[in-house]
Amino acid sequence: MRRRAADFRRPVRRRWPNVVWWTLCGILVLLFIVILSKDSQIETRPSVSKRYYQRDKIMEGLNITDEMLSPNSVTRQISDQISLAKSFVVIAKESNNLQFAWELSAQIRNSQVLLSNAATRRAPLTVKESETSIRNMALLLFQAQQLHYDSATMIMRLKARIQALEEQMGSVSEKSSKYGQIAAEEIPKSLYCLGVRLTTEWFKRPNLQKLDEGRKMDAKLTDSNLFHFCVFSDNILATSVVVNSTSINSKNPDKIVFHLVTDEINYAPMKAWFSMNDFRGVTVDVQKFEDFSWLNASYVPVLKQLQDSETQSYYFSGGNDGSKTPIKFRNPKYLSMLNHLRFYIPEVFPALKKVVFLDDDVVVQKDLSGLFSIDLNGNVNGAVETCMETFHRYHKYLNYSHPLIRENFDPDACGWAFGMNVFDLVEWRQRNVTGIYHYWQENNVDRTLWKLGTLPPGLLTFYGLTEPLDPSWHVLGLGYTNVNPQLIEKGAVLHYNGNSKPWLKIGMEKYKPLWEKYVDYTHPLLEQCNFR
Repeated sequence: MRRRAADFRRPVRRRWPNVVWWTLCGILVLLFIVILSKDSQIETRPSVSKRYYQRDKIMEGLNITDEMLSPNSVTRQISDQISLAKSFVVIAKESNNLQFAWELSAQIRNSQVLLSNAATRRAPLTVKESETSIRNMALLLFQAQQLHYDSATMIMRLKARIQALEEQMGSVSEKSSKYGQIAAEEIPKSLYCLGVRLTTEWFKRPNLQKLDEGRKMDAKLTDSNLFHFCVFSDNILATSVVVNSTSINSKNPDKIVFHLVTDEINYAPMKAWFSMNDFRGVTVDVQKFEDFSWLNASYVPVLKQLQDSETQSYYFSGGNDGSKTPIKFRNPKYLSMLNHLRFYIPEVFPALKKVVFLDDDVVVQKDLSGLFSIDLNGNVNGAVETCMETFHRYHKYLNYSHPLIRENFDPDACGWAFGMNVFDLVEWRQRNVTGIYHYWQENNVDRTLWKLGTLPPGLLTFYGLTEPLDPSWHVLGLGYTNVNPQLIEKGAVLHYNGNSKPWLKIGMEKYKPLWEKYVDYTHPLLEQCNFR
């Protein structure tokens, strides 16, 4: 076959050698690696610096120096020895090896002196200056191990020690609660003195008795257009603070009527005090519950229970359960009629239609006239609920293992507080609320429905008949716990519920000024009785 002429042949393609191609590929790979390494450095630098920052923060929080992190740190070695030696001291004392415990303690002090000197001069310890201390401590620690002060023994003995301390703490806590309860129930000498001197003033000054007789005829006592408050108490000074603080913070004190009920012993001094002192025009009437003819054992279950020998033994003799029941449940004050009169307000004040009930351990710091215009929506009791933050619900106060409680009341129903309550007495009478209270009180003669106080029967009596009020009307806890300062500032009524009453030495000091500013310590009788 003939070949084409040279002019008509295709031009020959020039081919690059393989070496060139491999060289180019290698250069590209190197460039790619360089770019990736730079990116990784950029990405890792922040994380590395972040790690160092976190390490510095940890060192700062634990008070660790770079010298202590060194593998050859003498300071760390001595610190570790001291920590271990302290544990051995405890075990040596538990084993009654007092001589060895003393030797360990002495060496611990020597080691601590070394560390203190190093910290003072701001220079790390050297091996030379600490060699003797480290050697002596090591010898003692080795000796402790020979005495079988090993880890297992330490753990076992420390657990036993912890258990013993917990039992001791429980015993001390129980005693503290018991003594606190006793202190809260005692009448301070100053209050007793005031009662005696006021009684003397009452019988020595006939003009006070005439003044009191004139008040009993005052039409204000039954005027439904006025603001009626009631307090049931045997504490003259506490009641005075309630009346005084209410009058000072009232916009119209001349429209306020206070109905005070006390007992026979405090009747004369209570009348004398409120006859001798003026409270910005507030009308004050004092009664004693012994004058109420309807208050007898045939009508009042509590008085009937007081005649029961088993009840008397429980409250006044300690009962027969080996004192298993806490002392607070045995306080005889819970049988006092001054506590239970709150369930008989319509009988005590038959002419009134609406009344605000106040405990004697409250102080008023806002005008309370707004309480009388609150619509209770057909309910009998207006009260502040207590289950918002403290979770005081019905199951906290009542025995839900009893069928009467379990079948009639929601355990998660919200509890509320006695101490500042608005009572619609018209609705109370129509619904026979006192009869409801009698039913539950009679069913609790053996204390199986509830044990403590007047709040549990109140929760039963006013179940479904209570209108929640704004929490700012009634702030609780000033007698036993810390209360948010903002709540105190906004509160209309501050309640010192608990054992730490402001007139007692065991009262919480930071809350006493809120109460004491309504006490005139310059009053001659208060000065004579050393109230300061």
